[in-house]
Amino acid sequence: MSREYPLRPIVGIGVVVLRPAEVLLIRRGRPPAEGSWSLPGGGQKLGETAEEAARRELREETGLEVGAMLLAGHADSITRDPDGRIRFHYTIIDFAAAWTGGVARPGGDAKEVRWINFDIIHEYLVWNKARDVVAIARTLIKC
Repeated sequence: MSREYPLRPIVGIGVVVLRPAEVLLIRRGRPPAEGSWSLPGGGQKLGETAEEAARRELREETGLEVGAMLLAGHADSITRDPDGRIRFHYTIIDFAAAWTGGVARPGGDAKEVRWINFDIIHEYLVWNKARDVVAIARTLIKC
């Protein structure tokens, strides 16, 4: 199924990786959010559990592995074209995890990765639902 102008929503998986006072963000390298900062993640593949998809996407986009994951929230991302047709529709399931080590490096469709201090996250995350899930993750994960 095409990601652009899909026949049904696509399941997207995100991961909020936390370490003391920071969250890991990636800069997207392709549409629908090319150039913007977001949480690592991507599309779930047929036969993958949501957690398996989260771990795979995190590994592909950042090179990191994490320990236990907790469900942090969900969101719907719907982008319409100028004619009002749905160009992209993702139902996103977000997990939270604590960083356990390793050096983050960009991969997959991530063209850049950064650890961002919570005090300046508003300068990077343009989508309010991503900021909301980071706040929820901070209550779930103590690091």
